[in-house]
Amino acid sequence: MSIDPSAIPNFGGRPEPEEGPAGPAPVVVPDQDLVKQLLDQMELKYVVDDEGDLAAPWEEFRTYFMFRGDEEQQVFSVRTFYDRPHGVDDKLRILELIDDWNRRTLWPKVYSHVHEEEEGPPTVRLIGEAQMLIGTGVGLDHFVSSTVSWVRASIEFDKWLVEQLGLEPGDEKPEDA
Repeated sequence: MSIDPSAIPNFGGRPEPEEGPAGPAPVVVPDQDLVKQLLDQMELKYVVDDEGDLAAPWEEFRTYFMFRGDEEQQVFSVRTFYDRPHGVDDKLRILELIDDWNRRTLWPKVYSHVHEEEEGPPTVRLIGEAQMLIGTGVGLDHFVSSTVSWVRASIEFDKWLVEQLGLEPGDEKPEDA
């Protein structure tokens, strides 16, 4: 059974794109090389970690561009690990803040993780994530615009959190850590 795309109603969304002289927009199955090209165009530095994942480091966080799953169910994930530690005693306040962010924004969806420190008490760390199913291919323009938006939103989350907590950019340690 196949679905006829023309049978799907348009509920006020954007009209179907018209084919230009070159035909429909290209569909690609993104890979790490495509992401590297995009990061180069964005003038962002990146590294490939020991596990083969692509990462763009910032001062307060690092963003990973990962491909997971099999060929037909492959997922592209942009995951940001925020390095600023928060005290475990502040977890409720942090959760209230990230719940507010998650309600008001599309991405990244942010969650917390209690990080066991080698020395000192455990801390709360935050992780932001956005994902796209890419197994059979996606429009190149959609992939590029989504990835760029996710990177920008990851940066904006860090700025927003600093503002919400009344921190100065670069404040690294919670009071009790």
